[in-house]
Amino acid sequence: MIKHDKLLSDVVKSLKPSGIRRFFDIAESIEGCISLGVGEPDFVTPWIIRQAGIESLEKGRTWYTSNSGLSELREEISRYQLRKYGLNYSAAEEIVVTVGGSEAIDICCRALINPGDEVIIPTPCFVAYDAVATLSGAEVVPIATKPEDGFRLNPEDLKKAITKKTKLLIFPFPNNPTGAVMRREHLEEIAEILKGTDIMVMSDEIYSELTYGDEKHISIASISEDMHRRTVLISGFSKAFAMTGWRIGYTCGPKTVMEQILKIHQYAIMCAPTTAQYAAVVAMRDCDDVVNEMVTEYAMRRRYVVDNLNRIGLKCFEPMGAFYVFPSIELTGMKSQEFCEKLLERKKVAIVPGDAFGASGEGYVRIAYAQSISKLSEAMGRIEEFVDELKVNG
Repeated sequence: MIKHDKLLSDVVKSLKPSGIRRFFDIAESIEGCISLGVGEPDFVTPWIIRQAGIESLEKGRTWYTSNSGLSELREEISRYQLRKYGLNYSAAEEIVVTVGGSEAIDICCRALINPGDEVIIPTPCFVAYDAVATLSGAEVVPIATKPEDGFRLNPEDLKKAITKKTKLLIFPFPNNPTGAVMRREHLEEIAEILKGTDIMVMSDEIYSELTYGDEKHISIASISEDMHRRTVLISGFSKAFAMTGWRIGYTCGPKTVMEQILKIHQYAIMCAPTTAQYAAVVAMRDCDDVVNEMVTEYAMRRRYVVDNLNRIGLKCFEPMGAFYVFPSIELTGMKSQEFCEKLLERKKVAIVPGDAFGASGEGYVRIAYAQSISKLSEAMGRIEEFVDELKVNG
């Protein structure tokens, strides 16, 4: 009898399943559970975007597009990046439309990494980076970011981590799970360290629109011509435009790199969903005001959750991007997994253990505030009850 376990890829078998999805799947089976685990907006995709998708179907636009995406969408992405972030990308040669940001991350890594190359990843971070880099044959070099640094990538730590084998720096800001951002002065320090090296940067900017305060997002690709040439930018529509289920993203970068990225995309995917591409054109062209309204709402929720967690005693770093908080659970004396499991069991609130985002996330939990204030209020009440009971029984 055939033994599948012996035939399966050793690399794939070594990967751990996503720690995010585990708690989400359990939460779905519990009646009355409040799930603050998955990073998905509670907003419905704005009507003007849905209308564009419906219209594309009504007009029978159901064929493949160009491998790199609708020319109309790539032109809109080019204009958007220029007006929002001062980045100049050729619609014809430097942009590829992908199946969400996740595909963009995958094909970027596969296009750049040779087996044995080292990939530096600041942690805590999105769960896919380590796995995708490993599948590409890389040796992953994590750098733990710290709350005293604002969970930013410390330039001295980066300098120490670089070796002759370093090929790629994955740069995840605004950050999932911490909500950390890198300001211009921090980006300039990173750029100075990379100058003169052969290290590429994969800058995941899927949360770029979701920043708070007076200082807006700055892309590391905009810092200098050198950084523009060495950066592959990843972005998409899931978070800012509330389009998670449409599965539409994109990647931008130097022509010579994008030619190789496109080859992988051609063989693996063919093209991103046609209906979603037509909808994405309208999202980029006509939805600045709608996005700003959602960001204002997220900012209010952020303030509410941060203030309440600090009041409860779960010390919380001030996130300035994305829609997550990353509070410390040190006062409970619990590990992240235990805290989340018991909170789910006793109070029916689903959040994600910090160690799902790397070893440096131990001692923290991630809470997504992409839910209504009423749900967040109920969740905060249950979390406070849980923490108070731990203190009494402690």
